Amino acid sequence: MHRADSGTVVAYDTVVFDLGRVLVGWEPYLALADRMTRDEWETFSAAVDFPAVNHAMDAGLPHADAIARVEASHPEHAATLARYCSNFAATLTGPVDGTTEIVGELASAGTRLVGLTNWSAETFHHAAVSSPVIERLEGVVVSGREGVVKPDPAIFRILVDRHGLRPEATVFVDDSPANVAGAEAIGIRGLVFTDAAQLRADLVELGLLPGDGAPARQNGGSAD
Repeated sequence: MHRADSGTVVAYDTVVFDLGRVLVGWEPYLALADRMTRDEWETFSAAVDFPAVNHAMDAGLPHADAIARVEASHPEHAATLARYCSNFAATLTGPVDGTTEIVGELASAGTRLVGLTNWSAETFHHAAVSSPVIERLEGVVVSGREGVVKPDPAIFRILVDRHGLRPEATVFVDDSPANVAGAEAIGIRGLVFTDAAQLRADLVELGLLPGDGAPARQNGGSAD
């Protein structure tokens, strides 16, 4: 439990997970590993500013339009981006070590589990195939479907409204400090993910997982 800004003592009852590199591994180079070296991938990425292109697709830009933009500015790299899009499933490397077990333990303790991800709407269907634990979440807010990406506080408000969450009772886990800051801007407790061991320790500290072998508690709501 913790004391909210209102002064009320509140128990955390919901954990919201980012997906990429938290519940499912993602390595973009693997989409092209059958036809270029990692150095060649890095050259491509720098030339077209792949992080920015990827961010735009996560924000809802259709793949065809992203490829057309690269074709217009760097025609020699358009086929590489097209291959990345068509072979996206190869970029997903399966469950992140240890987080599937944490999700299971939280679910057993009665914690609500939700997802919030920056992900293209055109490739999101691959996520749970690579990491089935994603299907245990009651829902996932996908940036590419909403047209807004983390860390914009607007997507966190969509999350809260759609799932009826109380920010003061919600914990958000993401590997990006900027995204965690976006959650904290609307009153959600943020945790920066580095690995499962640290996440487990953080959740124990917040009372969401038992420590020292203690039995898991069923989460409740507010307490005065």
